[in-house]
Amino acid sequence: MADLRDPNPTAVLPDPKLGEDPAWKTARYYARQPILTAYGEIFGYELLFRSGWEEAFRGDGDSATRTMLDNTVVFGVEKLTGGPPAFINCTMQPLTTRLVEVLPPKLTVLEILETLEPTPELIRALQSLKARGFQLAVDDFVWKPHLAPLAEIADFIKVDFIQSDWRERHLLLEKLKGLPVKFLAEKIETKEEFDRARSEGFTLFQGYYFCRPTLVANGEIPANKLAELRLLENLQHEEFDLLRISEIVEQDPAIAYRLLRLVNTPMFTYRREVRTVETALMVAGEKTFRRVAILAIASALSGDSIPALLRMALVRARFCELGASICGLDGAEQYLLGLFSLLPAMLRVPMEQAISTIELRQSIREALLGQKSPERALLCWMEASEKGDWQSCDAVQEFFHLDEHGFSQAAAEAAQWADKVLGLPV
Repeated sequence: MADLRDPNPTAVLPDPKLGEDPAWKTARYYARQPILTAYGEIFGYELLFRSGWEEAFRGDGDSATRTMLDNTVVFGVEKLTGGPPAFINCTMQPLTTRLVEVLPPKLTVLEILETLEPTPELIRALQSLKARGFQLAVDDFVWKPHLAPLAEIADFIKVDFIQSDWRERHLLLEKLKGLPVKFLAEKIETKEEFDRARSEGFTLFQGYYFCRPTLVANGEIPANKLAELRLLENLQHEEFDLLRISEIVEQDPAIAYRLLRLVNTPMFTYRREVRTVETALMVAGEKTFRRVAILAIASALSGDSIPALLRMALVRARFCELGASICGLDGAEQYLLGLFSLLPAMLRVPMEQAISTIELRQSIREALLGQKSPERALLCWMEASEKGDWQSCDAVQEFFHLDEHGFSQAAAEAAQWADKVLGLPV
């Protein structure tokens, strides 16, 4: 059989100096490590949160789980793994409060940490998640009688090959014989350990012998903290005020993007064009949206400042909405066009990738991709105005047979509105 090892395992980690670049300060970091079959085929990836350009995690486990869940909403499990299922570490709180239900069940294996006790509350939560289609893995499992309920409900049992000896592993496999579970040997670091694990009955493998975790960074969409605080306040009410919630979400590109990404995942059968945030909210439903919002807010409220990109996106969105009424365009669609026009700068990915899983109307999608059209004209005017390209501004005005006053006034109103939304001096 071919040698499955990475010939230069340390090469998968980026240059640590990249972490010193201020442009990466708001990046989202995660590591992924492959899980292989005995034949060297990729079975899945374990996704791990990282706090920077480092191999080890430092921080609170609940926070790491929430951030990893939020990453999957923003970027999509299928994009993070390339198709195979994702193994995601879960602490007690995201499991029992069902925050994990923002993930697509068919692409996700929920990894139960070894520190969790099989309380009745946890077992009920896991049974409910299994019924929804999730698979479960128990991490670093060591046989103890009181842990039997976890083994009985699991689809995968992960065993630390460094911390266990062959007697413990033999006992474990004997005790669990007959259960419909797959055994995964983790922390395999040598060919001898790999061969031994196969001979003992393990069928899945993970460890540095094959590949070190590959560290990846994605951009973070700037969050409007005032909008998120207003949203938190409104989510405390038992009654879900759809119109009010829609209005607040429209002021925060971070949550608006997550929402539109989510309603176009396999979790939902809705496959028509989404033209408004309100429509997306109705498709997602109150319970799912509450989970998405909580994850996004918990992940974003740790920052310190209001990025200039956020203000620019809000100004563009409001200007396009105001201008739409002058030009006979759809105000709600124009708002989303302006709001999402800076996604490449925010996420550090091409626009085509950023909107690939959002069902926008084709003309709006083309406008975001830069194709000239009436739908893109207002955004073109604002982009030209930001650069002081008055000739291009004049060309847009001539297209709509309007004078400069209407657009200039709309731009001024949009700037004042954005400052008010962000709590800046007006």
